Amino acid sequence: MILNVKDAMLSEIKNPALRTYAETYVQIYRDFMEQVKQMGLDVESVDTSTQVMDRISAFRQKGAVVRNNDKSIYTNRISPSCEACQIGVTSTTFFVSLKCHRDCFYCFNPNQENYEYYRENTRDVVAELDTLRQSNPAIKHLALTGGEPLLFKEETYRFFEHARQQFPGAHKRLYTCGDHIDVETLERLQAAGLDEIRFSIRMHDLAKGQTRTFDNIALARHYIPSVMVEMPVLPNTLEEMKDGLLRLDGLDIFGINLLEFCFPLNNPELYREKGYKIKARPFRILYDYWYAGGLPVAGSEEVCLDLLEFALEKRLKLGVHYCSLENKHTGQIYQQNSGHSLKTMYFSQRDYFLKAARVFGDDIQPVQQALDKAGYRDYHFNDQKGYLEFHVEKIKTLGKLDVEIGISSNVVEKRGEEYVLRELKVDVTTPQTFRFSKDI
Repeated sequence: MILNVKDAMLSEIKNPALRTYAETYVQIYRDFMEQVKQMGLDVESVDTSTQVMDRISAFRQKGAVVRNNDKSIYTNRISPSCEACQIGVTSTTFFVSLKCHRDCFYCFNPNQENYEYYRENTRDVVAELDTLRQSNPAIKHLALTGGEPLLFKEETYRFFEHARQQFPGAHKRLYTCGDHIDVETLERLQAAGLDEIRFSIRMHDLAKGQTRTFDNIALARHYIPSVMVEMPVLPNTLEEMKDGLLRLDGLDIFGINLLEFCFPLNNPELYREKGYKIKARPFRILYDYWYAGGLPVAGSEEVCLDLLEFALEKRLKLGVHYCSLENKHTGQIYQQNSGHSLKTMYFSQRDYFLKAARVFGDDIQPVQQALDKAGYRDYHFNDQKGYLEFHVEKIKTLGKLDVEIGISSNVVEKRGEEYVLRELKVDVTTPQTFRFSKDI
């Protein structure tokens, strides 16, 4: 067992040197949350993460599949592209333009690099496919998103036609709101080899029962092998979402991705007006993640879990997948950390961070002696920060010691031509409670 070091449990750390060291990262998180509050939104007062984890654990007993270290849960089936997203090394997404005719208040595209430029200009995605073919011919999943790709239909058709030529056998998917879907468009997409189409539905599409949206989803079933819906789940929308799931199940589509609803770092006045709050603890490990979705909103995750339970109880046929915000981060961490071999670091198969064990202060000497006795010499001292670092597998050799061990989580960053190891968090365990196979 590893204790997640947060404000409330700092006082439980007995070793003063370890407590002081861990408090540095607690303070970084405090400062981050203060910045969040300065954006103008309230923060959930109670951290419900423990209750959520209890619910997720119970889903295994109910027949759901819990994957990616509890960040992704589904019933019945899941898109192969969603599975590939976990590490991201065989999956790439493109966009022609960020232009869109809709104005969703939760859209995070404004966070994208060069957003204003790509609202007015397009990218040559066919040339980008050629470049990708040269650099990574092993790609197995290709996607086109936006903006709205079907504002640029000819470019969309050419993209999938060229993708089929350059990456035969790759799973190809399209993201669209569906407003520009018709028979001719679907026939062209079918001819181009599209494998999967994902419709982005908004809550008022459900609330108003917009027939056209559902008619287009049903129409796509006749042309595209896999038809999906993908949508953020807003707090306090459980009943509307239940009706939506029943309606989609009746269309016999492949499934739906329930996305954790986020604050995209803009429109704070509207979010505040709607009563939305940020999760008490938005991220387990704070970092500069690539995914531009923003900050998770309190209450969304609970509704997603309620919908999974509803799907199980009603024995719905479609796949229902809850994709948490943190589920979208693991591919980045995997790609940054895989392939880096460090003597005292372990590449975690649970969250893909590089883990190391550290002891501080009065715990250093007995731990060093025990490691020496076990014939392990690949530890090292950091005199500046005052710790002894060693591989997490060696914690098992310390079973007789009454010591506290810091579990350090790290990521590799490329800065210029150099790779730099950056520590992000320190948690705590003991030799008696640590279980390598379950904890790391």
